Amino acid sequence: MHSKILLFNSINKIGIMSQNRTLKLSAGIAGTGWNYTSWMHKDMPADAGENVDFYVEQAQIAEAAKFETLFLFDVSHVGAGNIPHYLSMFDGATIMSAIAMKTSKIGLSFTASSSYTDPYNIARQVLSLDKISKGRASLNAITSNPGGMVNFSRGHLGKSDQYPMHREFLDILLGLWDTYEDDAFPRNKETGVFLKPDKMHTINYRGAYFSVDGPLNISRSVQGRPVLYTAGSSTTFVDIATSYTDGAFIAGPSLEHALYTATALRNKLIEKNRSPENFVIATSQNAIVGKTDAEAQQKYMELVSLDRYRAMPAPLFFGSAERVANQVQQWYEAGAMDMLVVTQDYPTGLADFAELVVPILQDRGIFHREYKADTLRENLDLKKPLFRKI
Repeated sequence: MHSKILLFNSINKIGIMSQNRTLKLSAGIAGTGWNYTSWMHKDMPADAGENVDFYVEQAQIAEAAKFETLFLFDVSHVGAGNIPHYLSMFDGATIMSAIAMKTSKIGLSFTASSSYTDPYNIARQVLSLDKISKGRASLNAITSNPGGMVNFSRGHLGKSDQYPMHREFLDILLGLWDTYEDDAFPRNKETGVFLKPDKMHTINYRGAYFSVDGPLNISRSVQGRPVLYTAGSSTTFVDIATSYTDGAFIAGPSLEHALYTATALRNKLIEKNRSPENFVIATSQNAIVGKTDAEAQQKYMELVSLDRYRAMPAPLFFGSAERVANQVQQWYEAGAMDMLVVTQDYPTGLADFAELVVPILQDRGIFHREYKADTLRENLDLKKPLFRKI
């Protein structure tokens, strides 16, 4: 408890530093939603997890509302008892590449697990998405349930391997994304010079879990490197996030909980001589919004009535547009988040937030009215990283 009090006291020093930039919004698009019930609603396509038209529609709603980015959580270890969305969902890199061709400004983020995948493949997938979208890609690199490792020929590894392997994965990822310097490819037809060989770098990485020589066979991102996140809440997570990534996704079961983790991250960033201004702290909330509290309650009860055997807790961000806007502002100004990931259980949850809440946040000067740039990193107010020669 004493350490928690110390962290809360430090919010006056570092928690408000993020207010020099506006709130960031992300749309967590996830098929039928992270629940057992929504797929049964008359307005939700039952196959939403595998319906490209549904994903494109959600992406375009978010882009029209000027959300900075889309976000896709992922699972790769499923069973019959999982929620419907676990059992029927697209690969993240694939669906984000499809969405890239139907959008022009909004960022594109998918999730991949260091517990399940090889860093070379992921580095190439993300940087390919970045090229396809002209600088709008990002990755949420996470650790995952050890039970799923057997699907990826890693059943011999356990929970104690998760974080050490994660550090190696992130090291390699960053090294591969800096394979080429910014001016490595003249592609000059007159001189016949396609590549300046001295501008290409291998990483020659040898670790306990991964061995990767490099180089990666795709040029450096226009935004320097794709934006990189990780997710968690533990002390080890805080150390990893502040050492390797541009941002972190944290749990938000309450304002106090989110603020505690956010403050720990900012404290650790400062300890490592990194600016909290150049880091994005995000948390997700399922918002059920109405023009009035009664309308929001009606939407919630529609979902509850679909499955009388399973309880669906009411969301934290719940009620009239004014009420939800007040909650968003409170969390943001307290320093609990730099970016809100808006997820939906109700079929029109994202559209309702975009139509009803976003204009209020814009009128209050908390959220922007137009995109400021073409790349995700610029729209998130993150500096372009310099080339990092290994």
